Amino acid sequence: MKTECIAEQLEFQGIGARCVVADFAAGHVTSDAGALLLREYDARRRIIQRLAECFEDYRDPERTEFGVAGLLAQRVIAIALGYEDVNDHDTLRNDPLLAVCAGREDVEGAQRRRERDKGSPLAGKSTLNRLEVCAERGGETKRYHRLTADFEKIDALLVELFLESFAAAPAEIILDFDTTDALLHGLQEERFFHGYYDAWCYTPLYVFCGDILVAVEMLSAHNSAVVPAHFVLRRLIAQIRARFPRVRVIVRGDSGFGDDLLMCLCEREGLDYVFGLQGNARLDRRIQDEKALARRLCQETGRPARVFCEFAYKPVKTWDRERRVVAKAEHLPDGPNPRFVVTSLGADEYDPRALYEGLYCARGNMENRIKEQQLDLFADRCSTHWIRSNTLRLYEHAFAYVLVSGLRREALAGTPMEKSTCASIRLRLFKIGALVRVSVRRVCVHMSSAHPWQDVFQKAFAAMRTPPPRPAPG
Repeated sequence: MKTECIAEQLEFQGIGARCVVADFAAGHVTSDAGALLLREYDARRRIIQRLAECFEDYRDPERTEFGVAGLLAQRVIAIALGYEDVNDHDTLRNDPLLAVCAGREDVEGAQRRRERDKGSPLAGKSTLNRLEVCAERGGETKRYHRLTADFEKIDALLVELFLESFAAAPAEIILDFDTTDALLHGLQEERFFHGYYDAWCYTPLYVFCGDILVAVEMLSAHNSAVVPAHFVLRRLIAQIRARFPRVRVIVRGDSGFGDDLLMCLCEREGLDYVFGLQGNARLDRRIQDEKALARRLCQETGRPARVFCEFAYKPVKTWDRERRVVAKAEHLPDGPNPRFVVTSLGADEYDPRALYEGLYCARGNMENRIKEQQLDLFADRCSTHWIRSNTLRLYEHAFAYVLVSGLRREALAGTPMEKSTCASIRLRLFKIGALVRVSVRRVCVHMSSAHPWQDVFQKAFAAMRTPPPRPAPG
């Protein structure tokens, strides 16, 4: 029989006539009470439940304590809260607030089957790890990995969530393509040393529309992203056109995507594009006069000078036709800085300056979204051996972004935090200390009275209580 122990009291420096004492006997206390907002947003859009439907579960129901939806909710919401590692769940499994967010009715773990698990309402690191490595070794005949993930369904779900974000059929959609590095620190499958990043890494491909994640694809750094981007774009266009057949689509990317394969696909499918174009001696000769003018203006003013021009261009061996190229002949105090873009957009819509500065440079916003993925939501954690299981982890981090960015878009609009990063939202709205009291009929979460962002939290909560807008019809 367990004995009731009195927590050791810690005595600190006093203040005036009062002693300052502390102990670890507060009971159920959480530092992440704001996760309730994520739970409300997820319930509003049924994101994690729909993600769970992309899995096949071959486990024996009589021996299963945690459903796929509960495991995914536990993992994805924990990532949004800043817990990037599966090992974190050895402690998080005891958090009743996270259990509420994961949909566990037994929020105190009193009904767990094994005596050693009682008091821990959530799954531990081993169970969650089996979920993630199922991408590589799962299946009906496997003893310990009887979960399988359908990546094609997950890809389609990301696009469907993107299309549902429109309350009315849009006139134009701009899809931004870019890759980044996910550094590797072991002997992971299909690792490769990338000269640009000067490291062993994967190079995941991201597609965004504004701040909405449309697609993500884990790639080995061994090959160019052009061919994978070709297949991803074909899939996206089929799904977008099925919903919005008359929408105009513009595809945007840096010089890594300025390839004839992608441009020909866009031209066949009736898409517009603007891609960066790698400079060369032939292009440089075409803008000699503009470069000279920019250099003279820079010398006269002491400031950077830009001169824009355009011309028709066709590489001898790699393109099958001439295309419009816009050049920026820029001269900085440190020297020349020419840039080129190739586009299907005509001069009647965008003059050279407007095309480069107004349209092409706007793709820099996507790099901020990738930073949120990599820095705020730890999407570069690729610590399993297999590339497919690392891909599943990438999806988990992607859906954590879908939750946080969707909450920002739908609940924080009109508040001081409507443009905050995922990390700022986590710090100000999710990291709230609270005392959790559980009774037969209620789970009461008593949040800190001193929390400085209470007004924003209450506005976000009120926004989550209103019915979500219906998705735009096709």
